[in-house]
Amino acid sequence: MQTNPTSPPYTSLVAVGDSFTEGMSDRLPDGSYRGWADVLAARMAASAPGFRYANLAVRGKLIGQIVDEQIDLAAAMNADVVTLVGGLNDTLRPKCDMGRVRGLLTEAVERLAPSCKHLVLMRSPGRRGPVLERFRPRMEELFAMVDELAARHGALVVDLYDAPALGDPRLWDVDRLHLTAEGHRRVAEAVWQTLGYEPEDTEWRVPMPATAPPAWLDRRVADVRFARQHLLPWIGRRLTGRSSGDGRTGAQVSAELGKAFWVTPADHTNPGPVTDWRQVEP
Repeated sequence: MQTNPTSPPYTSLVAVGDSFTEGMSDRLPDGSYRGWADVLAARMAASAPGFRYANLAVRGKLIGQIVDEQIDLAAAMNADVVTLVGGLNDTLRPKCDMGRVRGLLTEAVERLAPSCKHLVLMRSPGRRGPVLERFRPRMEELFAMVDELAARHGALVVDLYDAPALGDPRLWDVDRLHLTAEGHRRVAEAVWQTLGYEPEDTEWRVPMPATAPPAWLDRRVADVRFARQHLLPWIGRRLTGRSSGDGRTGAQVSAELGKAFWVTPADHTNPGPVTDWRQVEP
């Protein structure tokens, strides 16, 4: 695999977080999810021989669960780059304690920052609509924490919240909570550029071309489908204390061993885009 001499010398990436980093809803034909972290890793691997990657993120996780279940695993890997995105699920809970969120997010950053060359934090994107408006004050309080912690610990911040393109409902899945494949591609580009790589898409922030809005009846049908397939199950999980991530581990976490593991490109001789990964032997 050839190395681009202008690329930053990063040879490893660990991704920590919830469904946003796991990759929902960028679904592959086999039913698994890809997402921005996988897209980013494939790009980084194409310019770094021996590149290693681990995605520890699990859907539905609150910041306390991320701290308990992922932070130590990530810190132990001593990666060049670690991405941490968490706390947004907490802000969507009716009784969110923002003081507790601040404390846990601070703990996560303090434990991760010394373990890697670059810690990457994010101001998460928000889909335009009533949900965003309802929770905007909490989200912006969370993002203020992110900015403060980044300044204190020398972390990088990727600002997706103020990117006009990522508010477009067309870049969000039918569940209205997760990005489409195109949305994840734009996030990967944003992180790629923040890490100092040569841009592949200088217009990732640019809004999509305007189109005629869907007809009133089509909107109402979509609203009913959304409520039945996504909103009501989400409310049911909140009322019963369940999570979509219950019983799940990150893609590169062994539940049996309680450890994370690396994957690396399956074919290190191919200088092109990475399409397949294999587990690194311990």
